[in-house]
Amino acid sequence: MQFSSDGLSAKQIAERVAKVNGQTPESSIRSYLRLNTPDVFVRERRGVYRLNTGDGGYLQRPLADGSLWQEPFHFEKATLVHGDCFDWLDTQEDNSIYAVVTDPPYGLQEYTPKEQSKLRNGKGGVWRIPPSYDGHSRAPLPRFTTLTAVQKAQLREFFFIWAKLLFPKLRPGANIVVASNPLLADIVSGALSDAGLERRGAIIRLVMTMRGGDRPKAAHEEFDGVSVLPRSMWEPWVLFRKPIEGRVQDNLRKWQTGGFRRPSDSAPFGDVIRSAPTGKKEKAIAPHPSLKPQTFLREVVRGVLPLGEGVVVDPFAGAGSTLAAAEAVGYPSIGVERDPYYFEMATRAIKPLAHLTPQLTNAF
Repeated sequence: MQFSSDGLSAKQIAERVAKVNGQTPESSIRSYLRLNTPDVFVRERRGVYRLNTGDGGYLQRPLADGSLWQEPFHFEKATLVHGDCFDWLDTQEDNSIYAVVTDPPYGLQEYTPKEQSKLRNGKGGVWRIPPSYDGHSRAPLPRFTTLTAVQKAQLREFFFIWAKLLFPKLRPGANIVVASNPLLADIVSGALSDAGLERRGAIIRLVMTMRGGDRPKAAHEEFDGVSVLPRSMWEPWVLFRKPIEGRVQDNLRKWQTGGFRRPSDSAPFGDVIRSAPTGKKEKAIAPHPSLKPQTFLREVVRGVLPLGEGVVVDPFAGAGSTLAAAEAVGYPSIGVERDPYYFEMATRAIKPLAHLTPQLTNAF
């Protein structure tokens, strides 16, 4: 779904909305525009609107002008596209995507240019820069507990629109695995379900994190026996599937999708995966704030193509760790990343991450 920086008329917006929700009366579009201006839309002139992508708007402004998109990067079976995933999805053929594994910006605010600038300069902002612990620096964490009811509603709308655009591009039976967290997984799951995807549970990453467990701020000594939140020791990756055609066996024969690849003849694919935090070696290769470890990603990525055939897609590619995992297990992959900083990082990181031999350490 492409949006013009010069604005669109209500008729043009209605044509784009029809791609997501089907035919909608133009009068309804006009009412929606009026009700959501100026929070979501900016009125350029009479009858012409554009998205509010400023600091007060919840949609992220493009991090690169469309004319500045770089050429796709290729490494072996991996392709990384510099662009907006909504625009990219709009160009894909229906029933073409075999599987999606992605770690999206599920707080929306944390990957805006303003917040990324603060993060890269160590200023914090939405990103909490935790104090050191036992002499070790702790990675920045988004402040998801600070999201307002309005921001949560906007989060749901973001994922609903994304899933509606994704739905027709998926092959029947395609798996969709989306990283989330215990505070927001219900919102993301509801949006994807309402878009028509089937909820298939979740893959639980068992990992000891540094999120939660802290004593009350500015009252550590007074309430030294209190944790404000439980220390987080798990991470949900919500699991969805596009409805299959007929029986699973029929779908597998026609579309090569509809299940998970078993690790071995004697072991089924499981929904709990023990994991360590991302190691220093991987972080040195790809210093992305949300980098997930190759040991975990390779197990997930290998499993999402039941016959070992097809292409794995990551529409929010970040530093390219999903593409590296796909390369390591022998799968073709396509990633889309719009931030030029992370796109450049991924072009350097995919090869060494794919060639890395990660060690699984007991995190508990």
